[in-house]
Amino acid sequence: MAISEAVKRINERIGEACLRAGRRPSEVRLMAVSKFHTLPEIEEAWQAGIRLFGENRVQEAAAKFADFRARHPGAELHLIGSLQRNKAKTAAAFFDLIQSVDREALIEELGTAAARRSEPLQVLLELHTGEDSKAGFPDTDSLCRAAERLLSCPALIPAGLMTMAPFTGDEGRIRASFRALRAAAERLSARFPEACWSCLSMGMSNDFEIAIEEGSTLVRIGTALFGERHT
Repeated sequence: MAISEAVKRINERIGEACLRAGRRPSEVRLMAVSKFHTLPEIEEAWQAGIRLFGENRVQEAAAKFADFRARHPGAELHLIGSLQRNKAKTAAAFFDLIQSVDREALIEELGTAAARRSEPLQVLLELHTGEDSKAGFPDTDSLCRAAERLLSCPALIPAGLMTMAPFTGDEGRIRASFRALRAAAERLSARFPEACWSCLSMGMSNDFEIAIEEGSTLVRIGTALFGERHT
């Protein structure tokens, strides 16, 4: 399937999921996860209307997107993969938003690095909700401590939360993962009302419709859009 046709079909599925959930399609952003995919494929996604891209690795993203963003200034780029502290400076300078903030030490590192930016860096705190992934803060108490530290960094702006559901055919476990993230966002909103926790980045190619039904505002789609990734 051509990427343009895949984008059309994914948008239709997003609309159908929103209809089931009593939501508007405009409430859900579609991210193209472009890890391991080529510039021609990314260009085709852009021509099909994609404006938000997600990359897992700092160096790969910098190599691919420096020229692309110069040609397409409306492109938005998020880091969705694990970030090592020694790459925080580069990531803070290059990405529009870091989704995978999963420990307090990284908040400190990004806060220092982002001070060099002309505007604050947006971040999402990652919550661990699935057994298949060890990334993320383990519970809402640790999220709250991280939020306090995040709000003390003037160069960082909280935008919400992200998670990865377990890769399983058990729909109940998948929904429980997404509900846990939504509940965590509600708790943070109550405790830190001065900040924005509205972005819920959850749902990938295999489970994004369930995620939308459970409140996702941003779905991260790779395989369903580009096909199997190149290695």
